[in-house]
Amino acid sequence: MHEAAVMGRAAGENFPVASRVLPARARAHLLALYGFARLADEIGDAPAGGSGERLAARERLAALDELEAELDRACAGRAREPLMARLSATIAECELAREPFARLIEANRMDQRVSSYDTWEQLAGYCELSANPVGELVLGVFGLATPERIARSDEICTALQLAEHCQDVAEDLALGRVYLPREDLARFHCEVGRLRDAHAGPELRAVLAFEVERARELLARGGALLGMLARRRERLAVAAFAAGGRAALDAIEAAGFDVLAGAPRAGKVGRLRALAAMLWESRR
Repeated sequence: MHEAAVMGRAAGENFPVASRVLPARARAHLLALYGFARLADEIGDAPAGGSGERLAARERLAALDELEAELDRACAGRAREPLMARLSATIAECELAREPFARLIEANRMDQRVSSYDTWEQLAGYCELSANPVGELVLGVFGLATPERIARSDEICTALQLAEHCQDVAEDLALGRVYLPREDLARFHCEVGRLRDAHAGPELRAVLAFEVERARELLARGGALLGMLARRRERLAVAAFAAGGRAALDAIEAAGFDVLAGAPRAGKVGRLRALAAMLWESRR
């Protein structure tokens, strides 16, 4: 996977990958983190080969094993790939632990074995691998990774992941995955087959309204992290990160929870409005 192809996805994310309010070196470190996380996701979602989906899954798992080996080389300062060499410098300079990176790889291994989740607790466990390590690593770059801050960051990152799952129902289903908990689909009498419709029916809209509210509650609790950040630049960067998720939830709601007609995305105005709201609430 070429570095340019991986990093080119940054502009399409719900959240700013590297806020301009941060010093250039911190932005470079955050881009290195993003590059790794995106690379792991690209490998985990690689298209099926000509030999069928089962072989493709084995190929993905083998590629993820090689990525973990390259992670070990990066931690030792011996990375071979340009993107991982950038990460190696970040790991060394910021004294980042290997374990959060390994969890991101494990999330993509899980995607090869698990196609749906019965309960919210199971999906939240997946988010502990797929999303929460990113916030922990960002705090590590800032030198602010305390247990209390990580706990609030986890709530923000889980909310961001849930917002993405709500947006990308159709895209995920095309990959053979359903990230809406089956217990919630059953609660609102929504059959999995309804996720293939051209437009969301009332049952699916009810499920998504429920998940959006769950994500809002997580963001509200995680917003306490802003009050734990004394430096204005880091506080604004984290607020922008969280506001991206809030704006995504607003976009889903504004679309009437119809995510099948096209994934609702927040525009610049929506993200700025969400950022202003989060900063105001944090001051209160």
